[in-house]
Amino acid sequence: MRIRLTLVLLFSFLSFSVLAQNAIIKGKITNSFTNQPIAGVTVSIQGKTNNAISDSLGNYNLANLVPGVYNLKFNFIGYKSKSVFDIEVNNAKPTVLDVALETEVSTLDEVVIQKARFIKPVESPLSLRTIGATEIKRNPGGNRDISKVIQSLPGVSAPVSYRNDIIIRGGAPNENRFYLDGVEIPNINHFTTQGSSGGPVGLINVDFIKEVDFYSGAFPAARGNALSSVFEFKQKDGNSDKMGASLTVGSSDFAIVADGPMSKKTTYMASYRLSYLQGLFKVLGLPFLPSYQDFQFKLKTKFNTKNELTILGLGALDKAVLNFNTEKTESNLYTLANLPENKQDNYTIGAVYKMYREKGFSTVVLSRNYLNNKAYKFQDNDQSKTQVLDYHSTETENKMRVENSSREGKYKINFGAGIETADYTTNSLQFLPGGVEGYVSAINFIKYGAFAQVSAPYLGEKLNLSFGVRFDGNTFNSKGENPLKTLSPRFSASYNFNEKISFNFNTGIYYQLPAYTVLGFRNNTGGPLVNTNVNYIRSAQLIAGFEYNTLKNTKITIEGFYKSYSRYPMVKIFGDVIPLANLGADFGVVGNKPVVGETDGRSYGLEFFAQQRLNKGFYGIFALTLFRSEFKDKLNEYIQSSWNNRYILSMTAGKIFKKNWEVGAKFRLGGGTPYTPYDIAYSSLKSNYSIFPQGVPDYDRLNSNRLKGFYQLDVRVDKKYPFKKFNLNVYLDIQNLTYNKYETQQQLVLDRDINGNAQDATGDPSRFKTKLLKNTSGNILPTIGVIFEL
Repeated sequence: MRIRLTLVLLFSFLSFSVLAQNAIIKGKITNSFTNQPIAGVTVSIQGKTNNAISDSLGNYNLANLVPGVYNLKFNFIGYKSKSVFDIEVNNAKPTVLDVALETEVSTLDEVVIQKARFIKPVESPLSLRTIGATEIKRNPGGNRDISKVIQSLPGVSAPVSYRNDIIIRGGAPNENRFYLDGVEIPNINHFTTQGSSGGPVGLINVDFIKEVDFYSGAFPAARGNALSSVFEFKQKDGNSDKMGASLTVGSSDFAIVADGPMSKKTTYMASYRLSYLQGLFKVLGLPFLPSYQDFQFKLKTKFNTKNELTILGLGALDKAVLNFNTEKTESNLYTLANLPENKQDNYTIGAVYKMYREKGFSTVVLSRNYLNNKAYKFQDNDQSKTQVLDYHSTETENKMRVENSSREGKYKINFGAGIETADYTTNSLQFLPGGVEGYVSAINFIKYGAFAQVSAPYLGEKLNLSFGVRFDGNTFNSKGENPLKTLSPRFSASYNFNEKISFNFNTGIYYQLPAYTVLGFRNNTGGPLVNTNVNYIRSAQLIAGFEYNTLKNTKITIEGFYKSYSRYPMVKIFGDVIPLANLGADFGVVGNKPVVGETDGRSYGLEFFAQQRLNKGFYGIFALTLFRSEFKDKLNEYIQSSWNNRYILSMTAGKIFKKNWEVGAKFRLGGGTPYTPYDIAYSSLKSNYSIFPQGVPDYDRLNSNRLKGFYQLDVRVDKKYPFKKFNLNVYLDIQNLTYNKYETQQQLVLDRDINGNAQDATGDPSRFKTKLLKNTSGNILPTIGVIFEL
């Protein structure tokens, strides 16, 4: 009935009339290194006769366009041609698209204007995918959530249930780093898992995003402290002509965005978002009710062509409470018995100052980020009984980074350094089988790093080479003060056989400092720090593959990758020892355990990727990753990690029809994740289950079992109404259309009698009688949304 109702509401908008068609694309074209305007650039629309020429100030204007989605091409002698895909335009306000072009290094006897092609940086010629704002907004099942959209990309596992863990090529969720206009942000999700990257809802407002660069390997030397991926979120500037606004109403939240000029030189964007996700969860009968608010802003001042300043901010207020009015099923009672109530607030604020010169530019980045995380739980959810969890922790970082980028002849040179202060506090009390863990701790230390990278083309730009090196250090322990222990060389090569086919290669060594939850652990209040001997985790990587570019907006790649881990912490938990990579990433805290050793690991596989950017109304992505991820256990034997899905398939396709209709679908298929079975005899002890009412893993059988595979089909229908003064977009997004019930690990629950009373185990009054409860998830989630733009 919900689906029928939403369809009726959607199609009822067909009666709306569409008014004048007068959309505009405009912007400024500059040199990517000097920021000087480029005059005479030809700007054309793929498949159309419309074109424009940039003026002496680099400005261009394409007017009288029918509202829709376009691909643009930028061509000029002496500069590399550039294509920008999926530019959405409407009548409400001009679409501003500023473009920076890179000079050609070699001098050609004959100038050939190439067709649309995918651009790859010489520093990272493979394992890099770029996602445009339009792709994010229309992604089926994505619900305008960047974290969910990322799951369409190759090598990204799709976690089941209400999780947005980012798991790349078999690496743990805490091995990723995120940057917003060059400012590092700790996490991109609400309700973050401290020490990891999970969370059920994306934090970044998609209306701010121009594009996202996703590195699943081959990170440039400028980016450190990452082992699996780096995300570069690039934001739009506010409109410099007039004020504008948009209102988005979806199934889980509503958002308002405003942008415009503050002066002749300064523009702004600002947003506020408020969730009513708790209402949706209550309707679905779920036992937990999350709610959140977030804000985001960007100010940009262009003092002149040589100097510009960007100030940005991002923050959230999160709260999750239990729903005691839900149906008293065994599964709901289990969740209510184990899930804590949680409060979080976090923010990042940063400033980016760019100074351009004749041959390049310098960048200074200052930022601060903060996280305040609280969680609490009482036995049987009764405040008159024992408090089995009382957790409060804060993380604060203040950062400064200086970079210099320039071109000296054919050489691209990038170097810089950074320093940051780190402060972490925690007051933790938790009742667990085997005893009570409680301690108060605080640490503060300094982290620093430096890098350099040189890139150049050879053989008439057929061969491109790039070499980089960086090191990172810290004052937390003596191991972090030796830069030779984190020396990180990186080398990339790309050979273009012709304009369609190329071979790409990268190898490098990467390091990452364990999370603050690991570094700040103590056995008891006032006791010494336990994990002062931890090393940077090390990962040596090798990636190679071929790329085929049809020059008709289609790219096909095949890549093989190998990641070799070392110095990975082994942690003590429930009296046993396991690799930190197998600790999981539930909503809570990851890593606040004693480190008792180090281990090795590896992840390797093959990746197929095909992308059709918008061409004659069609677009699509096909991504298949076959891989294996494993770490050595306490017996020094390779055991599959918690992220070893073995295969990931994602297919997304869509079609833009006449009259601004668009239909898309996404299908995801993944292998089941490994899990560790319970030690039922130990778990069912009354002394344990009374304070920890769930199964205790039997780590002698670490990840010996596997869940069933996962699949999900999502569909989306959009209808846009471009009126003269505003734009209206109505969409229907249905997640899990086939209503597939996917499997998660069984729950260990009490086997109660007909009156609901707990029973003793047969012949053993020291234990409860327990049973394993089948645990499935997966609902059909229809969303009808309305986006109103002025």
